Amino acid sequence: MKKFVLPIVALLFGFSVVTVYQYRNNDLTVKAIYFVKNLRQSISGKNSISIDNTSLTNFFKKYPYLDKYQSEVTTLYKKRNYKSIWYDDGQLIEFADLLYSKSEQIENEGLKFDLAYKEKIDAIFNDQSAAKISQNDKELLLSTLYVYYVKKVFYGIDTDKIHQTGWFLPRKELSYKNLLDSLLAEPELLDKNEKVLISQYYKLRAALQKYRQIEKNDNWKPIDAESQIKKYSPGDSAKTIAQIRHHLFVLGDLTQDSKNNVYDDELKTGILNFKTRNGYKPDYLIGSQHINRLNQPIEKYIQTIKVNMERCRWLSPELEKSEEFIIINIPSFQLFYIKNGRNVLSSRVFVGINMMETVIFSSTISSVVFSPYWNVPQSILENEIKPAMEKDPDYLIKHNLEWNKKSLRQKPGPKNALGVVKFVFPNTYSIYLHDTPYKLNFNYEFPRFSHGCINMQKAKELAYKILENNPQWPVEKINEAMNSGVETVYPLKKPIPIHIGYFTSWVNDDGKINFYFDIYTKDDLLAEFLFNNTRNFEKTTPVKRLSN
Repeated sequence: MKKFVLPIVALLFGFSVVTVYQYRNNDLTVKAIYFVKNLRQSISGKNSISIDNTSLTNFFKKYPYLDKYQSEVTTLYKKRNYKSIWYDDGQLIEFADLLYSKSEQIENEGLKFDLAYKEKIDAIFNDQSAAKISQNDKELLLSTLYVYYVKKVFYGIDTDKIHQTGWFLPRKELSYKNLLDSLLAEPELLDKNEKVLISQYYKLRAALQKYRQIEKNDNWKPIDAESQIKKYSPGDSAKTIAQIRHHLFVLGDLTQDSKNNVYDDELKTGILNFKTRNGYKPDYLIGSQHINRLNQPIEKYIQTIKVNMERCRWLSPELEKSEEFIIINIPSFQLFYIKNGRNVLSSRVFVGINMMETVIFSSTISSVVFSPYWNVPQSILENEIKPAMEKDPDYLIKHNLEWNKKSLRQKPGPKNALGVVKFVFPNTYSIYLHDTPYKLNFNYEFPRFSHGCINMQKAKELAYKILENNPQWPVEKINEAMNSGVETVYPLKKPIPIHIGYFTSWVNDDGKINFYFDIYTKDDLLAEFLFNNTRNFEKTTPVKRLSN
């Protein structure tokens, strides 16, 4: 009998090791059926695990480079009555192997593994080395790995660092204990969990794999632009055009690479796709700026995707589930009005620049103001209007400006800097959303910049949409209020959330990834925090904007 049992045990053990090895090293499909329960612990014996405050304290003294996780790990055990998380009847649970596998593949999440004592964690899953580590240490090393992984992948960098990047949108809350409970019940959530991460995160993750494959294929060579040609138009012929065609094919803007040197109709489609995805004016001209963009190193595209995956980690999925909200993306100069999961209005905007950057934050639109006054900020009065008055004594009359006690304001009318309507949302930065009389500015490839407020191309249309189901405000009455010359304030019965964000890459609903210029140069700082963590940056707080 003994001769029969021993080969069976050996066979099962070998099958278990091979299965776990393959599972760990393949591209992870979390929904795969678990095979044979891990036999390592049962064969080596059941060592007791005893977790209490003393053992926790001793563990973090023994492993001092893990002390930043001590609070979360201690809280985790306290909420679970100090019971073992990773062992059941002396055996390592299957989810432990899954967690380890995912941590080994953390680069798929746009991150690098930098947890100390990795060799100790590796040893837990190595039969020959595991016996050298106590059961308590194994247990707590795995709990630390769990907290580390969840923090890196599902939560992101520390809040003070987020603020240093100029991001002041509300941060989501995360319970390590509650998330662990859900993961133990549904392990596949470790790979994709839209209750914890917004859907955009997973779209960017897929794009990351595509661009990494481009990098791996080593199929990205610089375009040698012919210096004597400033721009290329349909019908032109040049070797540069064939190189442009190849780049567009690699990026997915063309379905095939004909290697043709002639700028033909097929290339027109590719150029239009490329320009649309990169925030350019959708025409067929190819200039040096477009070639420079196409020549961007592929690793730069990859870094851009990674930093925007990180920004996704900070947001609550509840945001995109809201019944109604407005979102503005600063780098793309775009506003979207979302109702019941549908985009009901899109508009171009222009924002602040340099010392007048538009702040990244959330609020709620509380009122709509028709025919608004513009109260001129003191800095604009001193730096712009007073010098203009010295040159032209009639400057105030020409621009419909009047003194209001000690301040200056512009009366409602067609020349008012705020246009015919503004949308007020409480904030300490003196920022609001408004119309503009300078509609021609939106004809530029990149809109002009404001003093910090958000100028909107389709402000009238937004007012119509917000009030479309309000019988007190038919379109005729809205138009009358916009052109009455008398300021009218309408408080909204149901305030509308507004989120001003900053994403330099974004995947649309059609699956195409868009890249936008980092106009506030925030990506490099965030990349430092994510991957280098060697520089110390001073904390910054947003300054008050100028109100137009």
